[in-house]
Amino acid sequence: MFKQSLFSLCLFSATAAVYAQDAALQPTVEVTASRVAETVDASLADVSVITRADIEASHAPDLLEVLRLQAGVDMARTGGPGAQTNVFLRGGNSNHVLVLIDGVRVASSNTGAFAWENLPLDAIQRIEIVRGPRASYWGSDAIGGVIQIFTRKLTGPHLAASYGTYRDADGSAGFGARDDNGGFSVQIGARHVGGFSATNPGICNGPNDPYCIYNPDANGAQHHGGTLSADYKLGTQTISVSALRSEDMLNFDNGPSDGIWHTLDQAIGAALEGDVNAAWHQRLSLGTSREDLATPAFASTYRSTREQAGWTNDFALSAAQRLIAGFDAVHERGISIDTSGFGAPYDKSRDIDGAFAGWRVASGAFDSEIAGRYDHNSQFGGAFSGSAAGGWKFSDALRLTASFGTAFRAPDLNELYSPGYGGYYAGNPDLKPERSRTLELGAEWTPDAANRLAVHAFSTRIHDLVDFSGGSTYQAINIDRAAVDGVELTQAWHSAVWTLTNNVTVQNPRNTDTGAQLLRRPKQKLSSVLERGFGERLSAGVEFFASGNREDVGARSLPGYALVNLRADYRLNAAWKLGARLENLFDRDYELAHGYNTPGRSGYLSVTWQP
Repeated sequence: MFKQSLFSLCLFSATAAVYAQDAALQPTVEVTASRVAETVDASLADVSVITRADIEASHAPDLLEVLRLQAGVDMARTGGPGAQTNVFLRGGNSNHVLVLIDGVRVASSNTGAFAWENLPLDAIQRIEIVRGPRASYWGSDAIGGVIQIFTRKLTGPHLAASYGTYRDADGSAGFGARDDNGGFSVQIGARHVGGFSATNPGICNGPNDPYCIYNPDANGAQHHGGTLSADYKLGTQTISVSALRSEDMLNFDNGPSDGIWHTLDQAIGAALEGDVNAAWHQRLSLGTSREDLATPAFASTYRSTREQAGWTNDFALSAAQRLIAGFDAVHERGISIDTSGFGAPYDKSRDIDGAFAGWRVASGAFDSEIAGRYDHNSQFGGAFSGSAAGGWKFSDALRLTASFGTAFRAPDLNELYSPGYGGYYAGNPDLKPERSRTLELGAEWTPDAANRLAVHAFSTRIHDLVDFSGGSTYQAINIDRAAVDGVELTQAWHSAVWTLTNNVTVQNPRNTDTGAQLLRRPKQKLSSVLERGFGERLSAGVEFFASGNREDVGARSLPGYALVNLRADYRLNAAWKLGARLENLFDRDYELAHGYNTPGRSGYLSVTWQP
């Protein structure tokens, strides 16, 4: 099925490209790859940007449906909306992705992962995805890459509401204003999902399994939160603040009775940014993040906090050379409160200081970048990360790139100190940091303003990968080696009324000691989105997504699957817009994690008012 789908996709893309005309593929600016503003086509990293217009066109109910269409991004969720969601970038683990919200690190100090399920789509302005190691600029965690989310910046009143299958009700309201000196934006939102049973009988080890958590009742979720931002010009500098707060409650299966999972996610940041003179641009930033996770059914509570400060400087040495340099300081703290009697709680903290520099040279058809960073972790000592990249433009249409980078990740506090569950899956204070190296080759072909085709091949080797596989109690240990080799193909075509985007990922994420495939990551996947505008008011599109087989816990294999989604919106006037989305058109059964259900055929209707 996958090979037939891939052949049809490539044939359709080639045919469509012949008829491309009147397109508007414009360079998009990103700020994540090298911590300074540059266009995506000028970056030497593999970067994708999901704009607010992309999000609104999808009419997706949550972030999973948007991210799963991106090349190199894999998702796993244990149940329906609001359930725990993991993101894997380029085949790495979920904690190999550095996650930023408005420049603030938000992944939990305890688990090293971010609660993607708690981030409402209506609060997002744009998403930047940088694939490949970026430790030379960002430090720990950026083995697979960086995903930065920018919160919504409203310029007037805004109201939105939607309702769909599984009693999924969502709404938000906000207001913003802006003039030449700055502006502000504030938005609040809430979502209630009646849901469906998160688990199925397959999660049990036979009909007499005394530890089976299956329960056939519906597992719902509730969310409420908001965002706030403001900025003001002070001469050549701009001072800005941003805040995001999200509180969520999830009902999950826990055998005969259900459990409740309470979470709080918060990110607050402030920055002073602007030109010091004609050759020097600086950004001074402060931030704090927090995640609380309480599970009364397990008598456990986790709290993660992080305070950070950073200073990034962009110096124009000449018309062809730039120097990017700065430093970061981070204080992390993790608290575990366990009243179950199964293990001792912990309260641990650590400090990380880092300094970085990057040298960019653009001379004619050749451009290059060399970057390095030194981090000192109060727990693990020093670590150096480096990268080098070059780009060659052979013509106005063809550009080739090559890069090599190293990265590392310090074990998170759960991996070090978690008491586990009755001694199982406990932490290990003797763990060593993970280290990686990645080689990447890329090519981008832009024959005209309507078409863009890019291919990136990469090879990553990870040493001392942390894995909960030690002994009979599955304690956290360092396994020797893991590897991910892959190729990503992205294609975009735009005409006056048609838009077609395709993404293909072929990868082999594996434990090189055993040859086993890393869990919940497919070796192949593809996505295709075709959309057509019908005049100025109506547009409609179709999404196709296919994933190959994946391995899961307990040496189980998850079969491949394919989904078709439909979407449309109609603009009543300049202020009012209606939207519709139909997911899983053919009502396919599939699993993202063994024993956990996924939505069947689902429909959503939305209305937006924004004058």
